[in-house]
Amino acid sequence: MQSATGPGPVAGTGKVKSLAEAAALVKDGDHVALGGFACARNAMAFSHELIRQGRRDLTLSACVFGMDADILVGAGAVRRLIYGGGSLDRYGPIQCVNRAVERNQVIPAYFSSLAVTFRYLAGALGIPSIPIKSMLGSDLLPRLEQETAPDDVLEMDDPFTGERVVLLRAMVPDVAVVQVQMADAEGNARILGPRWENGEAVRAARQVVVITEDLVATEYIRQQPELTAIPGLRVNAVVNLPFGAHPTGLYKYYDHDEVHLRRYVSLARTDAGVEEYLREFVLEPRDHYEYLDRVGGMRTLSALKADPWLGY
Repeated sequence: MQSATGPGPVAGTGKVKSLAEAAALVKDGDHVALGGFACARNAMAFSHELIRQGRRDLTLSACVFGMDADILVGAGAVRRLIYGGGSLDRYGPIQCVNRAVERNQVIPAYFSSLAVTFRYLAGALGIPSIPIKSMLGSDLLPRLEQETAPDDVLEMDDPFTGERVVLLRAMVPDVAVVQVQMADAEGNARILGPRWENGEAVRAARQVVVITEDLVATEYIRQQPELTAIPGLRVNAVVNLPFGAHPTGLYKYYDHDEVHLRRYVSLARTDAGVEEYLREFVLEPRDHYEYLDRVGGMRTLSALKADPWLGY
């Protein structure tokens, strides 16, 4: 395969997988860490494939959920949520998540975003717990302690200083999935723009899936190693997939699809609308490429990359 961005051929290593093969790493009941944020860099194609494969009883975690989490909840694939918020940015709230929480269809462990990051950090460091001061004095902490996550938080006096702290249980996801702009066949990946908690989640997870827009030569990655956000030694599967974040945006590659997002938001207001969306854009298409045809085809979508506002 020829690199779309860097010079030279891309050598296969066994980590390069199809979308279906990568999604098969997630089993029913697994904890999946999502790497997107609102309507930016969501692992949408991966979430679609999990739904096609019929996953159930998943735990999802992220600092801020976006459309990937919302559609998984709407499809009935999720049992528990660990998060610090969520939205589709200017397009509104994550309606499937909010509705499922109101109906007690999922268990919502609502932390601060900083607390979620520190739970990943503890998992990455291999320590059982970590102290923070975030959430002290908030209404989040009593609810977590008494209702949604009593085994994951403990308010206590620090034994060295006597200061009040919150002790958080380390979080070790079964699979972390991150949408990136470019990666090599070993999984060394660059994330352009904000990285959020991706570094901590990747280092904490038992398995890591990278969905990349461009599969480039390792020699190209080595030219600027300081730009490598995800080291290949942590990665189990690399999926080379065009528009894997659509309809959310991928910084420097394509903007979010406003028309499609507005349609999703309109349909997601009701259970029947969610079923209609899932049928048309997830379940009837046999794979990601049929999904792309449904939303306008590669020629139309490629126009997003030609937008001069994005620097192309």
